[in-house]
Parts: sequence; C-alpha cells; structure tokens
Amino acid sequence: MKRIAVLTSGGDAPGMNAAVRAVVRKGLYEGMEVYGINYGYAGLVAGDIRKLTRRDVGDKISRGGTFLYSARYPEFATEEGQLKGIEQLEKFGIEGLVVIGGDGSYRGGLALTRHGFPAIGLPGTIDNDIPGTDFCIGFDTAINTVLDSVDKIRDTATSHVRTFIIEVMGRNAGDIALWTGVAGGAEQIIIPEKEFNMTDVANTIQKGRERGKKHSIIILAEGVMSGNDFADKLAEFGDHHARVTVLGHVQRGGSPTARDRVLASVFGAKAVDLLKEGKGGLAVGLVGNKIAENKFEDILTNEKHTPDLSLYQLNKEISY
Repeated sequence: MKRIAVLTSGGDAPGMNAAVRAVVRKGLYEGMEVYGINYGYAGLVAGDIRKLTRRDVGDKISRGGTFLYSARYPEFATEEGQLKGIEQLEKFGIEGLVVIGGDGSYRGGLALTRHGFPAIGLPGTIDNDIPGTDFCIGFDTAINTVLDSVDKIRDTATSHVRTFIIEVMGRNAGDIALWTGVAGGAEQIIIPEKEFNMTDVANTIQKGRERGKKHSIIILAEGVMSGNDFADKLAEFGDHHARVTVLGHVQRGGSPTARDRVLASVFGAKAVDLLKEGKGGLAVGLVGNKIAENKFEDILTNEKHTPDLSLYQLNKEISY
C-alpha cells in the first residue's frame, strides 16, 4: 500500500491532531504518501482532499480540536454516499483510510471495508464510550478540564454553604462523571448506568450538613437529565441552596494531556501498520494497557461499552 488517507469525523476531541500527525509521520516513514480529508465524510464525498507533508503536521501535537475539521454527514449511511466517497478515493489513487472518531465514524469505515476499500478506526471521543478500548483519544484531557472546574466550584460552594450540581458531557455514558467525581471528591455521582433515588440524594446532603459539611458537590452525567431538571426535582425535597453549572463544550477544547498525545501517537502508528499489512475493517484500542484490534462488526453490534462501576462504589464509600 503506497497511498493512504486520514480523516476526523463526529465530535472533535483533544488528541485528534496528534493522531493525524502520527499517521502522517509513520506513513512517510514507511515510504507512503499520506492525504488528509477535510470535514470528515462530507469532505470525502466532495473531494476535499490534499496531500500532507511533515511540515503540515508540525506543531500540531499540542493543539486541541482537529486541523482537518469535522462535520456530520448522515448521507454517508446510504450506499450512494459511500460509492461517491470511494469514487473520490480512487480518483486520488488512495488505497486505504484511517478514520478517527466515534461509532458513527466506525460505521462509515465498516461500509467502506465491505465495499472492498480497507479502513482502520481510531477511537476519538471525550465520551469514552467506544467498545473495544479502555480509553479513547480525548477522554483524559476532558476529565482534567472538568476537574479543574470542579476544584474552583468547590471554593465558592464552601464560601456560600451551597450544593452545586455540575452537569458534564458524555452522551449516554457516565465515564466523565465517574472519573471526575472520584478525582474531585464529589459527594455524589449520578450516571445513566446506575439508578438513583432523589430522596437518598436529599438525605445525603442533609446528613452532610448535620456533620458540619460546608458544601455538597454532585456530578451529573448529561445522559441522565439536564442539570436544571435535576435541581428542580431536588427542590421538591427541600431547599438545599442548589446551584447548577453546565460545563458544556469547554470540555472538548484545550491542549491534549501527555497521556492523550501518547495514546493518539501509538494508535496512529498502529493504524498505518495495519494498512501496510493489507488489513481493514479493524479498530485500534487499548485493553489492559496493551494495544488491541477489534472488528468493526463486533464493536458496533456484539460489544457494549461499560464504564468502570467499581469507581461508583468507591466514591460511595469514601465520600461519606
């Protein structure tokens, strides 16, 4: 394989640029030509494709977001859209593709592979909700961004003896809430994977006050409900002086951490190795601190992401 391409798709995540850089540098090291596709699958179909050099990826490892840009393109779910994409790849003489993104990105990669065009997926999402890997590119940076905010919010929560409900991202997964809840010393963590009782939430806050606690931090995953809805329901059980902070898209930005840069670099280089071997339809991941390969079909149909719920129990035991 002498000519490959790389694209980023779906929501941006810190470390995507580091992954693109690794694909380009590793590809060039292996004697390949590497092309970048702007705006994900939309750019693929439109032919927004350019050759990348070492200089193009210089100084990109420390930048958040994605310099290849990203876009939603539901039309790629149709065979017509997929064939248009392959037509563009053939036009540029590209023989393999690296896709960086989430499950939607993987579906596109699977479709291309089924059409005989090899694609390799790299998990890039702050939600950390892709099966087949313990950690996704961008997750570590996101939780450190959230943690910085939690530490600051605790200061004002203590000053005013208040309960703060901090809504974090994660789509339908509770990973961000779990990790930042434990690391931030939150009194309670509310995630989609565990049922909760608002009476218990209110009682825990009240017991803390009776023990002299000056604040209560609740980390709420957006997949459960909005922070404002949670505050309204909590208010039905008494006045807990609750305030809501929705961190929003600040969680997606920022310079990637060392862990995300290394993870992205390792994943990107591995993707090139797989394409060099003529393989496709695979996603790269990290399982038990070792690089793993999983079929797109397994990730999208047979496997299910499950957060580390031992962290949930740990927080209950040490936040009392």
